[in-house]
Amino acid sequence: MSKRVLIGSFVGALVVGGAAAGFAVASSPTKPSLENSSARYTAPSGDSAGSFSFTTDVSDDSGIQSLHVLPWPADSELDPTEKELRDAEETATCRTTSDETSRCTYALKVTEVEAAALEAGTWKVTALATAKDGDTLFVPSAAAFEVER
Repeated sequence: MSKRVLIGSFVGALVVGGAAAGFAVASSPTKPSLENSSARYTAPSGDSAGSFSFTTDVSDDSGIQSLHVLPWPADSELDPTEKELRDAEETATCRTTSDETSRCTYALKVTEVEAAALEAGTWKVTALATAKDGDTLFVPSAAAFEVER
């Protein structure tokens, strides 16, 4: 599914262990975490396409497998669930920055037609991080951004 089709579907949906100090001590596994999250929307103007981007640092002791992202208007009836995000085909692009952390970015181009169909106001970004060991972190409101007319 293309990113352009994906944002169109959003609009359509809106309308209707380790060892320490030489001892074999098992450390308790950690759950994934998100830090430094930010979202940005830029409307198209003139000949330039608009864009949406969400960037965050995702950490887990086993490393990061994937990050699913869903932007949606805060005033809508939408309330994305972990299962809905898990079933989404598209994910952010993640670049490893250390053994435990990845910088993940989700970006879309937005046409004038798509922008005209977006609800103005505050939007939220829901995220689902999945670690290599299978642990997950569901964040219903990982970031917020404004869509202005």
